[in-house]
Amino acid sequence: MRSRLPLLAIFPLTVLTIVLGTPFALGNHPVRWESGSALPRIVRGDSEDSRTPADDATGVTSAPSSAPPSSAGALKVAKPWKPGMAQWGVQLYWEEEKKKRSGTFIENQARKHAEYLVGLGANSVSISFPFFTEGITSNEVSDGAKTPSPERLQQVLKVFKDAGFRTTLRPIMDEASLNPPDGWRGNIEPASRSAWFASYKRFLTPYLEVAKKEKASTFVLGTELNSMEGDAGWDSLVDSAEKTFSGEIAYDANWDNYVSGRINMPVNHLGIDAYFPVKVPDTAPVERLVQGWNEWLDKKSPGKLPNITVAEAGIGAMDRAYQAPGDFYTKRAVNPRVQANWYTAVCQVVRERQMQGVYWWSMWFDDDPNTPPDDKTASRLDFAGRPLTEKAIKSCFTSDYAGPGTDTAS
Repeated sequence: MRSRLPLLAIFPLTVLTIVLGTPFALGNHPVRWESGSALPRIVRGDSEDSRTPADDATGVTSAPSSAPPSSAGALKVAKPWKPGMAQWGVQLYWEEEKKKRSGTFIENQARKHAEYLVGLGANSVSISFPFFTEGITSNEVSDGAKTPSPERLQQVLKVFKDAGFRTTLRPIMDEASLNPPDGWRGNIEPASRSAWFASYKRFLTPYLEVAKKEKASTFVLGTELNSMEGDAGWDSLVDSAEKTFSGEIAYDANWDNYVSGRINMPVNHLGIDAYFPVKVPDTAPVERLVQGWNEWLDKKSPGKLPNITVAEAGIGAMDRAYQAPGDFYTKRAVNPRVQANWYTAVCQVVRERQMQGVYWWSMWFDDDPNTPPDDKTASRLDFAGRPLTEKAIKSCFTSDYAGPGTDTAS
């Protein structure tokens, strides 16, 4: 039986205007274009360039790290996640290729990512995948050419589960038909909401069954669907999901809605897709970035946040990214230090406020995580193959913060 968590304190709206700004223009929903991005069961009511950073107060040293070490066949998490421990994870985004890959390729690719994440010290992975709609007012959602089948997702889940990872399944509405960036998943308005929920239930059920078979820990029932939050249709959808899947049912809220009011969703857990701006120069030290995060979180609730997971955190490795962390569309000059310092700051906030953990956005399933990104074509948000960011992630994941359910947070 799902419980309803108390709402966090809500501060006057006049204080929030500084934070909210223009969330859509600033890139609050990053997903790669060819195709978009996204608090506890909250709950009803309540190419890297040639610059080498010097040692300084930023918290990132000048020596670039090598790719995470991996011993042959090392597919076992060093410290498997248990309830109460921090979730140190990555969002692995999977768009199926137009020409279906073989089952052997799928399994080998999953193993490659698992080995890479073991090398980083991760204990969790969330597999995000797209589903589709025909437009802002459409009543239908469906799979598409880029949606992995339930059977193929089951194959990948098994690889990660066998390696000891905490696993999450996370469908995300693709935005290609919504005329981005003005149209996005957060402002859909189906002509018939009852028809939309019925369609969504039909789509989700086979994936919930796969999550049950592979004993996933969490199923994210919705991501960044601002305009649909609070609708009565969620009650019956969540009830149905819980009859199929016995794990945690979650919802991931977009950062703008998190600070602007209550997230009225009947789920077990709430995550935040956190892409709020911190208006500081590229040279800002980690301490100033931590301050920016705390100022933002304090608008909602000061102090410890043991019921909150940062479901998505990331930033482009480029100049001026602090002012729009989720900007997927722009490709300014590559700046690895900006990305690495942001990751270091976010990890510090997660530890100090004793949050449940963080998932970095993102890795792409068909990519080789051991190869540096092609900065002519890849998103600046990609981090795999960027040594400074990999070093920051590994430092985070191997820190002495055990999690909100322990007494060892530092």
